[in-house]
Amino acid sequence: MRSGEAKRSYDDACGTAHGLELIGERWALLVLRELMLGPRRFGDLRADLPGISANVLTQRLAELEQRGLVVRRRLPPPASVQVYDATEWGREAEPIVQALGRWAARSPRHDPTLPISGVSILLSFRTMIDAKRAKGMDARFGFVFGQDRYIARVRKGGIKVARAGEGDFHRCDAVFDGAPAALAAIVYGGQPLDLIEVRGDRSAAARFITLFQLPPKVAVEDAAALA
Repeated sequence: MRSGEAKRSYDDACGTAHGLELIGERWALLVLRELMLGPRRFGDLRADLPGISANVLTQRLAELEQRGLVVRRRLPPPASVQVYDATEWGREAEPIVQALGRWAARSPRHDPTLPISGVSILLSFRTMIDAKRAKGMDARFGFVFGQDRYIARVRKGGIKVARAGEGDFHRCDAVFDGAPAALAAIVYGGQPLDLIEVRGDRSAAARFITLFQLPPKVAVEDAAALA
């Protein structure tokens, strides 16, 4: 534990309390979220986390590394750049991200029009896929978000997502190329598919965007009306 962390201890044996000590600090869980689909460079992390400063990102990465959730390494030539990646244990936190995201999406105050990263929208697909709508579908889809490329396979009512390797897109039924926020607006906001570029089988792409559904909003009583 780095100097000063003991002061933030909850002094509680509950695993939930310790979990908050591990990833409960501001930005910590979001930084870990961005590493769920593979290693990222510092600059890429900062670009996909609007509002975070370089100093805070450096602190959070160092803390997560010290806690065994993140590892820092250097990619082999010709890249030869330093990247951060989630450890195997760090990736086990994905169900936490999924459960929290599904729960929070029910809030009437949730604003789906805010910026969203490529990793975040793809993780949301793993969270929000409707198994009934995806039943019988077996297809691969590519995603291009700037320099980042991913591939997803919809099969047996679920979806698996990974970084795209060389030649992976040749196996895809369709490829979506555009801003993550635009894709989110199409999938969750009912915007037209033409908002981004689609290459390949447009009918497959058109079905893909119907597979995901946000949970219903919770009914919240208007306290002012009851006063």
